[in-house]
Amino acid sequence: MTASIPMIDIAAVQAGAPPDPALADTVDRACREIGFLVIARHGVDTALMRRMYAVTAAFFDLPEAAKMTAARGPDSAGNGYTPFATEYLARTRGEVTPADLKESLSAGPAPVAGDPYYEVEGARPFYAPTPWPAEPTDLRAVWEEYYAAMSDLSAAILRVFAAALGLSERFFEDKIDRHVSRLSARHYPPLAEAPAPGQLRAGAHTDFGSLTILMTDDAPGGLQVRGPSGAWADVPHVPDGFIVNIGDLMAQWTNDRWVSTLHRVVNPGTDPAEAGRRRISVAFFHQPNYEARIECLPSCLAPGAGPLYPPVTSGQHFMGKLRRMREMAEAGAAAPAGGGR
Repeated sequence: MTASIPMIDIAAVQAGAPPDPALADTVDRACREIGFLVIARHGVDTALMRRMYAVTAAFFDLPEAAKMTAARGPDSAGNGYTPFATEYLARTRGEVTPADLKESLSAGPAPVAGDPYYEVEGARPFYAPTPWPAEPTDLRAVWEEYYAAMSDLSAAILRVFAAALGLSERFFEDKIDRHVSRLSARHYPPLAEAPAPGQLRAGAHTDFGSLTILMTDDAPGGLQVRGPSGAWADVPHVPDGFIVNIGDLMAQWTNDRWVSTLHRVVNPGTDPAEAGRRRISVAFFHQPNYEARIECLPSCLAPGAGPLYPPVTSGQHFMGKLRRMREMAEAGAAAPAGGGR
C-alpha cells in the first residue's frame, strides 16, 4: 500500500476558524490517494461518544424478539433494526458472497410537521419514521444528541473539503442544511464457529454518500481499506477519535478527483481471546439534502475535459444505490448464509 491515511486536527474549524491551507492540502492529497482520514481532535464531547457506545451495546444485548420490535420497514431508506446475517455488502459490487456477520440499528432525520418540503414524493423514504426500540429507555435521546453532534461535525469537515477543492469555504452549506443522513450502529458478535469461505464481518464495499464518520472500538477483526496497489491495510483505531472516508456521491461530485475507496471489516483471529470478542462501530452516513443537485464541481473540471457523470439529485443517487444493493441481496438470498455467531 503506497498511500497512507493521515491523522488531522479540525478542532479549530469545528470552533469556527477558517480551514488552514496546510490542512486543506493534506485533506486533498488523502482524498485523491486513499479517500480516508483519521481525526484525533474534533470538538465532539467524548462523554457523549461513550454514552452512545454504551446505550448501543445495551440494545444489541437484548433478546432477538425485543430487537425485532424496531425492525426496519420496507419503504424507508434503511431506518430500524436489521437482523444478524441478512445483509450482503459485497453484492453491491456484483460479488457473490455469504451474508455479512453483523446486525445493525439505523435512524434517519425527523421531518418538520406541516412543512411540505418533507412530504413530497422524493422526500418520503428519507423521512420515514424511525421505529425506535422501547429499550433501552434512553436510547432515542442519546442517539438524537449524537446525530446532532455528527451533523455539526460533518458541516465542519465539509468546510475543510470546500477549501481543499478550491471552493468557497461555505460552498456546501445550502446543500446540507436539511441533509438526509443516516446514523447506523453495527454489531459484530463473537464468532462461535468458523465463517463460511469468503464470509466477512462486512464484505468489501464503498459507501453511498458524501462522507462517513465512523466511531470504532479496538476489538480484533477491524476495518481495512484497499490502497492504490490493491493491497489491504488496517485503518488505525484512535481512542476518542473518528475515521472519515468519502463516498460514491463525493467521488462523482468531484469528477473522480477524489476516490471512494473499497473497505471491509475482517474477521478476528481463531484464538479464543480474539474470536470471543465482539465489535461495535457507529457510522454517520452523511447525505446532502435530497433535492441537492450533484454535478461536476467547477474546480474539478480540467481544461478541455467534460463531466464524467450526468447531473443527479442527492436523493436519486442514494435511492439508485439502495435499489441495486437490495436487488443484489435478493438475487443471492437463496444461497446459504453460512457461518455463525
